[in-house]
Amino acid sequence: MIRPDQTASVFLYAESVDMRKSINGLAHLVEQEMELSPFDCSLFVFCNRKRDKIKILCWERNGFILWYKRLEKHRFRWPGDEVPAVMDGQTLNRLLDGYDIRPQTPHATLRYSTMG
Repeated sequence: MIRPDQTASVFLYAESVDMRKSINGLAHLVEQEMELSPFDCSLFVFCNRKRDKIKILCWERNGFILWYKRLEKHRFRWPGDEVPAVMDGQTLNRLLDGYDIRPQTPHATLRYSTMG
């Protein structure tokens, strides 16, 4: 697969998508559900319920590009609602490689003034 540029604007659709949807169906989700324009040269990423397939929709000058990746054994670590739906191309490439892109946050800092 040709990898997205590391500085590309990427928008994830958090819910699972029926992978029978093609360009028109996915572009409709971008316009109606995400309230974005599918023509703005960003990448729009969709995943199925089993998390083993991803489609990426992109407009390039005079037409749409649709990338499709199917995993044979593993599952994508889809962030869902846990992270913002916006990321860069570098983070998308990490997702495509199988990394967990959810934010890694430490335990909250505790501050006490007295013991007991």
